[in-house]
Amino acid sequence: MFYSPFYNVLMTAVPLEYMARHYKPEEKLTQIMKARRPDLLQKKLKSFVSILAEKSGVSIESFGVTGSLLISIHRLTISDLDVTVYGYKNSLAVKRALIDAYVVKGSNIKRFEDADLNAWVKNKAGIHPLTFDEASLIYQRKWNLGVFDGTKFSVHPVKTEDEVNEEYADRVYESVGSVTVGAVVHQNSESMFLPAVYQVREAKVIKGPPATTDIEEVVSYEGLYGDIAEVGETILVKGKLEQVTERKSKRRYHRVLVGSPEGKGAEYIKLLT
Repeated sequence: MFYSPFYNVLMTAVPLEYMARHYKPEEKLTQIMKARRPDLLQKKLKSFVSILAEKSGVSIESFGVTGSLLISIHRLTISDLDVTVYGYKNSLAVKRALIDAYVVKGSNIKRFEDADLNAWVKNKAGIHPLTFDEASLIYQRKWNLGVFDGTKFSVHPVKTEDEVNEEYADRVYESVGSVTVGAVVHQNSESMFLPAVYQVREAKVIKGPPATTDIEEVVSYEGLYGDIAEVGETILVKGKLEQVTERKSKRRYHRVLVGSPEGKGAEYIKLLT
């Protein structure tokens, strides 16, 4: 366990000397794409990624595979296809390609339906502070979850190294307490990544420290709430209010963090629009 003086939380941190191997999604996918005798799930992965690349115009080299396939512990009948795509523009192209594919009659790329959809919504409503209808609305916005030839898949956008605009210790985050806020989404270009970042305006505190008027962003470490709100839409957020200090400029503002250890699973982002 490690106490970060910048995030001001106790977190797990594995020392470098204890790391035996770094599994890289892009390298594993390359191995599978070149495999002479792939198993049935690996074959399906090759087909899925090839279709995504063709429909989006994104090169296969910009994709990766994560989950059980990454470390070769997958099971042919129950494992999912968990794919990564690198870069903002590439992720946006894949998003558009999937949304287009969902509406094509007879497509082998589909959204959850019937029993699968009902099970997903019930599961999310059971483990998050959401009603069945609220979880259903969130799934309507989840472009990156579906079914390919009978196998469930997920697609995870990842920033490239040159797109990462913050290094550890650039900012100091100090907890102010729990808060419930209503706000209008001002910018959502980084909401497809993890953490999902929504720049907000007109934030109003419903419950919590009432004097806070400079809330600039909502940040979620819970992937469920990634890329679900459009610019101009109103969201209701419960999370940890943090004061953010930029160490170089000394500028200060506040953000609401969703998915904090202190929240104990009670935090959320809900669509009000």
